[in-house]
Amino acid sequence: MSPMKNILSLQKTALIRLPTEKWGLASRFFSTQTATTSTTPQPPPPPPPPEKTHFGGLKDEDRIFTNVYGLHDPFLKGAMKRGDWYRTKDLVLKGTDWIVNEIKKSGLRGRGGAGFASGLKWSFMPKVSDGRPSYLVVNADESEPGTCKDREIMRHDPHKLLEGCLIAGVGMRARAAYIYIRGEYVNERLNLEKARREAYEAGLLGKNACGSALLESLEGKQGKPRLKPPFPANAGLYGCPTTVTNVETVAVSPTILRRGPEWFASFGRKNNSGTKLFCISGHVNKPCTVEEEMSIPLKELLERHCGGVRGGWDNLLAVIPGGSSVPLLPKHICEDVLMDFDALKAVQSGLGTAARRYRMALDDHGEIEGHTICALGSMLRESYSRLLLLDPSIQENANQSS
Repeated sequence: MSPMKNILSLQKTALIRLPTEKWGLASRFFSTQTATTSTTPQPPPPPPPPEKTHFGGLKDEDRIFTNVYGLHDPFLKGAMKRGDWYRTKDLVLKGTDWIVNEIKKSGLRGRGGAGFASGLKWSFMPKVSDGRPSYLVVNADESEPGTCKDREIMRHDPHKLLEGCLIAGVGMRARAAYIYIRGEYVNERLNLEKARREAYEAGLLGKNACGSALLESLEGKQGKPRLKPPFPANAGLYGCPTTVTNVETVAVSPTILRRGPEWFASFGRKNNSGTKLFCISGHVNKPCTVEEEMSIPLKELLERHCGGVRGGWDNLLAVIPGGSSVPLLPKHICEDVLMDFDALKAVQSGLGTAARRYRMALDDHGEIEGHTICALGSMLRESYSRLLLLDPSIQENANQSS
């Protein structure tokens, strides 16, 4: 037998009898090769992609809500054609921790106003039950003036919301989900109830599948916000762990899991990820609700989807950028401001529910474009008064145009 064959034979024997010695020998052998190849120059890593500087112009293939105008069948057959309920079981079987971590990686922030990190919020729910059930409550009350995006989801894409409830409920280990709908949303409630029946009959939902004022009303009490603490994640509905979240926040979660958190995070500026439903009303040529990329410039959003301000951009007085509870923006800020959480916070306002109203003018009777002031009216009047202190010509222009 040749010397080389003898060496190979001995190494085979060592592998069988003394595996630790063999792996030690192999380790020394390969480290020698590594030393000889390490001197070879390696190509530099590819440069990071350039930072995105322009936002907006969302493509149709990137839209999550593809039936926002009700042009297609809103019920199960049409929803499944649009991709809803596709392999939902596979997503559920990946487990609660996977669901929450994917939502965290996506950068999704709550679409109801506060903009809190959704994945982090879901993770606050107890991982080990203390005997009390956990609940998911979806806020579909949408009572803030100028806000109308969630009703489009319930009316035209109800299965997207129901599937989102299942995914979110599994992620936070909830025993049941409640959708709190305002009484005026009759058609929305009927469509959602029909969709729920379809999902149960198709085996997509079942009892084993998986705003604090809502909790009071669900329990039969007056719907007033509760003092915190205790926080709902510890003591919410019926004194049990509860997460209260927005319709849009829940509805986008299945698409994020299917297409990947990186896809969702590729839209918008850092810490302002994703797409967003914007509902635009007031003195614009074509009021609408539209899905767009986060961080789109306000002026571009208005001109691209609404045909601009009535009478031209120079006719603009001010904008409420996020529903009636956020401060107004005067025209000179509207020129360049981006529509996301951080940009609007930087100009002392907020994204809120992404409801936009253009040309704000109060008359002596306390009406705002024909809507009598409600509980938030005093806040609006105060904001408008402060705006007049900065630029008294706003009221003069409003009087001339009325």
